Amino acid sequence: MIDRAEERRHFFTQREGGMPQTLSSTSMFTPSGFSPHLQPPKESDQGGLIFQDGNLTSASLDALIQHLVPTTEYYPEKAYIFTFLLSSRLFIEPHDLLSRLCHMCIEQQNLNDPVLDKAKVRKFGPKILQLLTEWAETFPYDFREEKMVAHVKGMIHRIASCDEAYWKTMNQLLQNLNQKLASLNQGEESIVKVNASVSDKLVAYKSKPPPIQRDILSICNDPYTLAQQLTHVELEQLSHIGPEEFVQAFVHDDPLDSTRTCFSEQKKTTNLEAYVKWFNRLCYLVATEICMPAKKKQRAQVIEFFIDVARECFNIGNFNSLMAIISGMNMSPVSRLKKTWTKVKTAKFFILEHQMDPTGNFYNYRTALRGAAHRSLTAHSNREKIVIPFFSLLIKDIYFLNEGCANRLPNGHVNFEKFLELAKQVGEFMTWKQVECPFEQDRSILHYLHTAPIFTEDGLYLASYESESPENQVEKDRWKSLRSTILGKT
Repeated sequence: MIDRAEERRHFFTQREGGMPQTLSSTSMFTPSGFSPHLQPPKESDQGGLIFQDGNLTSASLDALIQHLVPTTEYYPEKAYIFTFLLSSRLFIEPHDLLSRLCHMCIEQQNLNDPVLDKAKVRKFGPKILQLLTEWAETFPYDFREEKMVAHVKGMIHRIASCDEAYWKTMNQLLQNLNQKLASLNQGEESIVKVNASVSDKLVAYKSKPPPIQRDILSICNDPYTLAQQLTHVELEQLSHIGPEEFVQAFVHDDPLDSTRTCFSEQKKTTNLEAYVKWFNRLCYLVATEICMPAKKKQRAQVIEFFIDVARECFNIGNFNSLMAIISGMNMSPVSRLKKTWTKVKTAKFFILEHQMDPTGNFYNYRTALRGAAHRSLTAHSNREKIVIPFFSLLIKDIYFLNEGCANRLPNGHVNFEKFLELAKQVGEFMTWKQVECPFEQDRSILHYLHTAPIFTEDGLYLASYESESPENQVEKDRWKSLRSTILGKT
């Protein structure tokens, strides 16, 4: 799904005069940042912008770019900045957008004149610096391109003669950007290393006894502690996902530009895909830990342990780990262990399954998610702020949102109304992922979660059959085949 679709959004906008608001970058993409029923001021040029009931619904790409350009008297609303920078890459690459924005600023502010109007530039300068800062803070990956940094330096070079402080501001912007990119790059490299170390071990063991020397209960036997460490992994993985990855995951050709694929060279969803792989790994780790023990009593003990871990994840607000654990326990090699399950107190498990029941488009889960989101908004501590959504469902929601209507209207206008919901969903996610994990790290547990060997699907089935014999001819045939291919036995 991630590789096969396009995209989706909606939005409201407003022109507002004066200096940019001194809000944190988080406020750019919180749902409250989207202001309904905003009327564009009468004095603004509305050429190419179509409003309905005060809401911007569609516009030409040129008009939308112009709407982004700050002036001495105008600064775009923060929600507009986030939504347009998020969605514009479907139609124009970021370095081209920044180039056009800078060119418009130069033309409109007469920055090519031999002698600049210092009073005018001093009104305009803080606004363009604020816009560039918000762009760099929210979409840092865009600035991996040298062209982007060159455009920033070029713009500041033109206005710095009017106020030397602009150089200092730009240098601080670039320093912060470099630190952010270095941190993100380091995170990406660690994800690649972890995935590489895991992929080497994704081969089922040649024999079940002896199993892996260590198991999860020998590393951590406290459900709350393991739930906390899983939350560490989740938030660490989330921290590397840029909002643009949700767009790039579904990018298609722009039908009005036959000369190139929009964003063709920069379609990058590495961090998003790594997060999906983490979910799958956790599913298989849970199933492996359950299928590994030779004795039924031990297997039941592991199941009950993971049920308690899942319950703690629910209480924390870590729905992604919760769903991965439930999915692992519902895998066929685990669910078929009927003798094992008779030893398990399943009441708590059924309650958790009910919470994540897909019936009614995951109605129960969505209700719980709204509750966690509300708690987060009114939280007094990072512990209460944690909201980690079931990520695959978020991607699915965005996919179907995107499939619902076209990016362009028949008249060639950008269907800007489409982009509100995407910006709203992605923006809410961006707020959640910025929460700092309040739990103390346990490096031995984290190392185990990332590197413990796990069975393949065939390995899981073989381990399951070795634990509880096949019940029918289909299972017997499969067991025989697996013993032959994996164990080399007949």
